[in-house]
Amino acid sequence: MNTEPERKFGVVVVGVGRAGSVRMRDLRNPHPSSAFLNLIGFVSRRELGSIDGVQQISLEDALSSQEVEVAYICSESSSHENYIRQFLHAGKHVLVEYPMTLSLAAAQELWELAEQKGKVLHEEHVELLMEEFAFLKKEVVGKDLLKGSLLFTAGPLEKERFGFPAFSGISRLTWLVSLFGELSLVSATLEERKEDQYMKMTVCLETEKKSPLTWIEEKGPGLKRNRYLSFHFKSGSLENVPNVGINKNIFLKDQNIFVQKLLGQFSEKELAAEKKRILHCLGLAEEIQKHCCSRK
Repeated sequence: MNTEPERKFGVVVVGVGRAGSVRMRDLRNPHPSSAFLNLIGFVSRRELGSIDGVQQISLEDALSSQEVEVAYICSESSSHENYIRQFLHAGKHVLVEYPMTLSLAAAQELWELAEQKGKVLHEEHVELLMEEFAFLKKEVVGKDLLKGSLLFTAGPLEKERFGFPAFSGISRLTWLVSLFGELSLVSATLEERKEDQYMKMTVCLETEKKSPLTWIEEKGPGLKRNRYLSFHFKSGSLENVPNVGINKNIFLKDQNIFVQKLLGQFSEKELAAEKKRILHCLGLAEEIQKHCCSRK
């Protein structure tokens, strides 16, 4: 991306919560990838008028404007599918925060639509751009996994807005799949105490070589945002990740990847492998949800 941009893609940011605000900041700062992008405005359900000189525009205007060529979807997860569909139909490229949808069928349909329209559909996975993940990737390479577990704790999260925990927590599943390959579901349970805003999802998975992996999402008041992991290999074990430094500009790194896609700098093979991983994870998340709901 050292080349001078011949043209800039007009961008609109949909949803200006935590992720949307970071996206707008990155778009307005002089980064190599931001040079290819021109922030035209933002869409929000709230009446905000403008943020730091960036104008709010209506969804209708964002969809119909010739100037807008790219949409960043940063709204709550339950609205992603609808926004992606509308922007693809309007002939725009789409970057969406994970999870892109809350069902596998919807994701497959939207991917087909993007391919039909010749547009980039990019699902953000900043967890794969973290220092901890880079450390883990190096650690597990060439090792035979015997068993492993990954526990994530955090404060309460509304299922209605962010989806079932297997979807809202899909970044943890993406870690496991990216480290150990495609996984299959053995069992899944969900323990919930709505009056206490507490939930715990326990998922048993296995690798293609039948090594067991346990994934737990636990959310409730007073639980700190934390990740605990333990991987046992034939050659030793790994308990939690040492402090490997601060994750700098991970959303910007994700934007760099998106711009490379806009410029056609990714091979078909790389794009196909990424799509396969994303659909595999969404398929597993859906299977986990069905498993938990059928047991109630």
